[in-house]
Amino acid sequence: MYDIFLTMELRSLKSFIEIAQQKSFCRAAEKLGYTQAAVTIQIKQLEDELGVKLFDRLGKQTSLTHSGQILFNYAVKILHDAEEAQLVLSSQESEPCGTLVIGTIDSICSTVLPRFVQEFHLMFPKVNINIKVDTPKILFQKLKNNEIDLIYYLDELHYDANLVTAFSKKEEAVFVSSTLYTSAGQTKDNSFPYSIDQILKQPLILTEKGASYRFLLEQELSLQGKKVHPIIETGNTDFILNMLKRNLGISFLPKFMIEEQIQKGKLKAIDIEGFSLPVWQQIIYHKDKFLAREMQAFIQIVKNHFPS
Repeated sequence: MYDIFLTMELRSLKSFIEIAQQKSFCRAAEKLGYTQAAVTIQIKQLEDELGVKLFDRLGKQTSLTHSGQILFNYAVKILHDAEEAQLVLSSQESEPCGTLVIGTIDSICSTVLPRFVQEFHLMFPKVNINIKVDTPKILFQKLKNNEIDLIYYLDELHYDANLVTAFSKKEEAVFVSSTLYTSAGQTKDNSFPYSIDQILKQPLILTEKGASYRFLLEQELSLQGKKVHPIIETGNTDFILNMLKRNLGISFLPKFMIEEQIQKGKLKAIDIEGFSLPVWQQIIYHKDKFLAREMQAFIQIVKNHFPS
């Protein structure tokens, strides 16, 4: 099989993989910067060399044939090996350059990530940093498609034989409000409500339904026969923090994200009797991904900020 591949151009394999991922010759050509005709010729040459049909094109639908799926698995590995060889050779003689693609969730992007990116940029000013913000589900799909280099996110511990967890740290997610927040549920000594039932009666400002720690919160409450009814739901953590500072309610966030605001006296974590919910910071990359110097550096920067 590899003897056959020696006659193929890496460029044609890249086009083949892009078409398979985009499920469209037209979209693949646009992303690669080729004409559709050029991409079509490349695939025709691959099919002639292999003696098989790689794609079924029914109307506007483009899908891999059985032979195409077999080639796809080999082609991904070949391009990965070629990329790794290039990176290893170039890293021996020159300062890292190129692009580091980091996949993350909004709450991390809005809080702790900027300081890490700033530190990274000082170390590797020639490396372009591309940040992709999405849900964990979509980020993992992008990771498996080699569209991003690593994921930095919050959730339950993730186990997958094809993925490597380079960093993980247990954190606590807490209910939080402005230090000036007042509510009808306060006790006479002006303290915060202390039971989960009292908290659930307050105006809640939460991340979107299905987001990592929002989902974990709903799971935990479901075990107790309880539900949340937020007055505001948003995927924008900056907006949530802004609303909290305006004393408009209570939110539920990982504590490490708001430590700085707590220290400045702007926000306050609310202790709930008998209620604790851990989440995990994690950095994950694909086991077949070459761990370039810039990837290692970013991982180490995060580790340095959260020593075990």
